[in-house]
This record gives sequence, structure tokens and C-alpha cells, in this order.
Amino acid sequence: MNHPPRPATLPRPRVPSPLRELRDERFARRGVALLLKRDDLIHPDLPGNKWRKLALNLEAAAGQTVLTFGGAYSNHLRATAAAGRLLGFATIGVVRGDELAHRPLNPSLARCAADGMRLHFVDRGTYREKASPEVLKGLLSLFGDVEVIPEGGSNALAAQGCAALGRELRGHTDVAAVACGTGGTLAGLAAGLDGGQRALGVPVLRGGFLGAAVSALQQKAFGGPAGNWSLDERFTFGGYARTTPELDAFAADFEDRHGLPVERVYVAKLLFALTALAREGGFAPGTRVTAVITGTPEAPAPQESSVSR
Repeated sequence: MNHPPRPATLPRPRVPSPLRELRDERFARRGVALLLKRDDLIHPDLPGNKWRKLALNLEAAAGQTVLTFGGAYSNHLRATAAAGRLLGFATIGVVRGDELAHRPLNPSLARCAADGMRLHFVDRGTYREKASPEVLKGLLSLFGDVEVIPEGGSNALAAQGCAALGRELRGHTDVAAVACGTGGTLAGLAAGLDGGQRALGVPVLRGGFLGAAVSALQQKAFGGPAGNWSLDERFTFGGYARTTPELDAFAADFEDRHGLPVERVYVAKLLFALTALAREGGFAPGTRVTAVITGTPEAPAPQESSVSR
């Protein structure tokens, strides 16, 4: 696999990311201000929380081959593959679902392959045990000396990187809300806010495991609980990368109202949740609520791609 020479540092991000107030009558009629933290504009290839979560991990990897995990629509896999292309290191993506190995690549996986990532498909049972010593030993025996980054990039380094997001919002908001997959962004966001602010996580998949995951990440990254945070788990819409006609209609309407393309897996559920909470009176009048926009809609698939399976 050929890669360009590795630069000495990561591509320069646009930080702090832009913060702007969005006029939306569904919030305004409740006396609530809605702000957008445009982390999707940080970097064209590593947008949003993906850059924040990967930056310290990739510096620690120091050019070594990176092996990581994700589903068929994983933003994390796409970002890791893009980082490998930009920085000149090899990447391996362990993908959930061995049945996908014999199907055409969807746009997310096609982009990974085009960026040079080697895709390795495993059955769902094996994937569930991906952090076990047995599975990791098997992967290391297959791929050799690699730097392993967990699913979603969520580990102590990722949480530490995301703490900068909270620090950027000090003095600007009362509630900072983010969609959650593996919990790393919320763990860091809450740690970076000041004492008068709170972080709200909106899980995009079912299971009820995120509270424990965020607590464990904060323990590893910061030595214990950090910041004021909570989860609202009512807005999964059936699970990861799943949607409903109601959510699709909401996202399309939001785009029409504000001219902002809405990423469907994470951002649509976040914005829907905040709109519902405003309608329910979940925010007191005068509250400034910030939605962290963590990604962009999926890019089209490249015209041609190959994959090593």
C-alpha cells in the first residue's frame, strides 16, 4: 500500500470552531436561544469530534499502522482512513458484519477503501467481543504490530482531546448538547465546561450503556467524575443509523428553515431532541442551548474503489 510521506504534524484544524446563534421560533417562543457549535467546519476530512478524538491518539501512534473498529456507516472509520491518507500511515478497519464482505461497498466503506484503509469484516458475535484479549490477540496475530484505537475512537486520549470543546464554550452557553455513540465526546465536553454549565448527551443507539461508559472514560482520562452531564435516551429512533418518517421530515424541514445540511445518523437526532425538549419546557426561559454539530452529511461514494478483505 503506497502512501505519501508523513507530515510532521496533523493538518491544521480550524479551532475554535465557529459558534453562532440560530433564530428558530420553536425555541424563541419559549425564551430559549439556540446556538450551533459548528465543529463540522474544523477540517474537511476530519470534521468535528472526529478530529478532536483522533488528534492525540494519532500523535501517540507516531506513524504506526492504526487498527480500529466500526460499523458499516461509521464516521470514525472514515475519519481514520482520511487521516491515514493525509499523514501517510496505514489503516485497518475491523467492520461489524461478515455478510458485508460479499456485498458492494456502501458509500462510507467505499470512501474508507478509496483512502487506503484495509477492511476486515468479522461476524457480529466476534465484533461484540472486540475488546476481549482473545479477539485482540487474533487480530494482532493476523496484522502484526499495530496501534489499536477502540470503536468510535473513544478512550482516555479522546476524552482529553474533547475537553477543548467544552473550554471553547465557557461563558457562551448554559447547556451544551451533543449526540452520542460511544461517549467519548460527552466525557470530554463535560470536563471542559465550567461549573455553571451542563452537558447533555443524546444517544443515537439503544442499550442504556452510555452512562457507565462516560463515567469509565472520565475515570481514565481525568481521574474521576468531571463536570455536570446527563443523558436523554428517548431519541434513538430505533437504533444506530436507523430513522423514521418523522425524523426524516424533521431533518428536511430544518434544512429548509435554516439552509444547513443535516447529517442524519447523529445530528438529526440531536436537533430533534432539543426541539422536543424546548416544546416540553425542558429549558427555562433565558437558557442558551448549544447544539454541537459533529459531522456533515455523507459524501458520495467514489466512482471506483477496491478493498482488501
